[in-house]
Amino acid sequence: MNAANQIRVLLADDEDLVRAGLRALIEGEDLCVVGEARDGAEAVSATASLRPDVVCMDIRMPRVDGIQATRILRERHSDTKVLMLTTFENDEYVQEALQTGAQGFLLKRSAPESVRHAIRTVHHGDSLLFPDALRRLVSRHVDAAAGRPGLPMLSEREGEVLRLIASGLSNAEIAQRLHLTVETVKTYVARILAKLGVRDRVQAVIRAYESGFVPVD
Repeated sequence: MNAANQIRVLLADDEDLVRAGLRALIEGEDLCVVGEARDGAEAVSATASLRPDVVCMDIRMPRVDGIQATRILRERHSDTKVLMLTTFENDEYVQEALQTGAQGFLLKRSAPESVRHAIRTVHHGDSLLFPDALRRLVSRHVDAAAGRPGLPMLSEREGEVLRLIASGLSNAEIAQRLHLTVETVKTYVARILAKLGVRDRVQAVIRAYESGFVPVD
């Protein structure tokens, strides 16, 4: 494949063996590893110089961890997508990763094709949502958020799209479900984000749960 059409990936993990394994797993076809980082500080610096499309970011790293590094990247390089990789099945990590602006969260023991699929997914503008995990997280704060105003008026179709996003469907899957083109779905998603005043699909889903637009239970 032409290099210009490849997805440029930066690997950030403090373990040399993990980075080597990810490189071997990822490179080829439409994916290209353009650099590596051993901690969050290096990931921020490498992103500035290499401009990757996607950063595969470990959560636990020395000096600057993946959560803090993601927060910085979202502020300085908002076009770069972040896919969190971790060995920990802990809802708190999911919450922190998504709240800082990561587009996805994946366990390191995931199947090789799942990792490649995840990179492609976040690169193309979709988020790797975990409906059950998000629902549990939001349910802890529903009472505190009960006084929040409801969602702005959405059209029937926009509401339908938001509910499908909350169920974890990608733009392509939503398009297939609603018999629309992917571009049309992207237009609806953009309108939803604008109306809700949020930066991405993850934040839109959180708002939908907190407002009661999508039931937590």
